[in-house]
Amino acid sequence: QVQLVESGGGLVQAGGSLRLSCVVSGGTFRNYEMGWFRQEPGKEREFVAAIRYAGGIVYYAESVKGRFTISRDNAKSTVYLQMSSLKPEDTAVYYCGAQIRKISSEWWRTRDEAAEYDYWGQGTQVTVSS
Repeated sequence: QVQLVESGGGLVQAGGSLRLSCVVSGGTFRNYEMGWFRQEPGKEREFVAAIRYAGGIVYYAESVKGRFTISRDNAKSTVYLQMSSLKPEDTAVYYCGAQIRKISSEWWRTRDEAAEYDYWGQGTQVTVSS
């Protein structure tokens, strides 16, 4: 049973920073492509960032590019999302997701599609005040 547990959310002022963590258990972490998504009430889950299983390739939504950094530590079975220069519009519940490892072309096709992720965490709330 694969489990994902996020942490690190909270309340921060605009311009501040937070680092989210997601620990994966019950599977071989290096076999998973990882992603971060976010969701506001009444809206669809929105892609934020993704990282390949080996960590060498990352991809970001335009809205967070240059402000957020995704990384992973395969030895700790953990994926991180460093968020800087936060804006009120970044307020949402943040979820990490895992995809079973894919060939390159499939990852490029599916990396930002929530429906293509196999496992999800319970989410962590991020609130940015103005």
